[in-house]
Amino acid sequence: MRQFSALIVALAFALTAAMPTPAAAQSPTEAAAEAARALEAASERMDQAKSAADRVKALTETVRAYEAGLQAMRDGLRRVARRDTQLTTQLKAREDEVADLLGIITTIETSTPPVLMLHPSGPLGAARSAMMLAEVTPGLQTRADALRNDLQEVRDLRLLQQSAAQRLEEGLQGVQAARAALSTAIADRQDLPKRFTDDPVQTAILISSTETLTGFADGLALIAEANGVETSSADISDQRGDVPLPVEGLLLRRYGERDAAGVVRSGILVATRPRALVVSPTAATIRYLGPLLDLGRVAILEPQPDTLFILSGLAEVFGETGQVIPEGTPIGLMGGESAQSGAILSLSGEGGGTGRTETLYIEVRMENSPVDPETWFRTGQGG
Repeated sequence: MRQFSALIVALAFALTAAMPTPAAAQSPTEAAAEAARALEAASERMDQAKSAADRVKALTETVRAYEAGLQAMRDGLRRVARRDTQLTTQLKAREDEVADLLGIITTIETSTPPVLMLHPSGPLGAARSAMMLAEVTPGLQTRADALRNDLQEVRDLRLLQQSAAQRLEEGLQGVQAARAALSTAIADRQDLPKRFTDDPVQTAILISSTETLTGFADGLALIAEANGVETSSADISDQRGDVPLPVEGLLLRRYGERDAAGVVRSGILVATRPRALVVSPTAATIRYLGPLLDLGRVAILEPQPDTLFILSGLAEVFGETGQVIPEGTPIGLMGGESAQSGAILSLSGEGGGTGRTETLYIEVRMENSPVDPETWFRTGQGG
């Protein structure tokens, strides 16, 4: 873990020198250093973890730090590849200029002093030529130094890419191991309070008898009422508009927009990377975890009475129905296959969020009526 985080920082410093970023944006060095610090802190927490709750929290931080670190490396390596291509193209385009420059320098260096002193116009012409040569030489030296620096930068960038590939593979293996350990730790955790106990028979009947999300949400409320579920006193109204997204991603489709099939959904769609960690954005009660209709695996959270956060499209879900979980608790993982190091190092398909191949659907229901999730969640995109 420490070797991986050290390489993230080294890569970022190389990038800062090669390709400065706008002052308004977080620099590659800052992003990578932050990810490296998070990895170190998570590693220390893992060493100190004693209870199941501590282990879950430390592993959650580890997975998120690995994800941030891999993102920093992904961006960094692609910047390195772009810089390498840019310099190589420039050098190739200047082949004739470089050949002329080398020819002039070679001639000056190999000519003997008597030859350099001779001039057809005599001593005066020789003096003038010497003055001109004295003026030209610094310029030639500057051009030669610039060429040497470009060639050295290309060599350094390629060495960086070679060493990064191995560390990147280690990082990918590390995050996979952390995810597996997190799943085990959550399964072993028994210290979370419960507001009610799930009735699998009633839930199975409800799933088989409903055809819409609205019907299912209605049925959940009836089951809870029939089982005498204690009423929650939680109130997160003051967080409206500032609740973080449950997964790191980009807003793909807004509330009420038609999808490719022309269907209007009552939620938002967030594009994520494969195997991204999904967490509870607030303290909440888990109302349902599992497959539902055509939505894939679903997590339904109740952050306050008569308000539901519905998250669908997960490949794995963590926890148990009825548990009261704190903010930031892992509730699942997105699907897909984690990118291999070769794909991350490749420049093909870069930009535009093309690495975010998975989608998380988020719906918010208040008194069982859908509302625009962007009135609750901080999506980072204006209207």
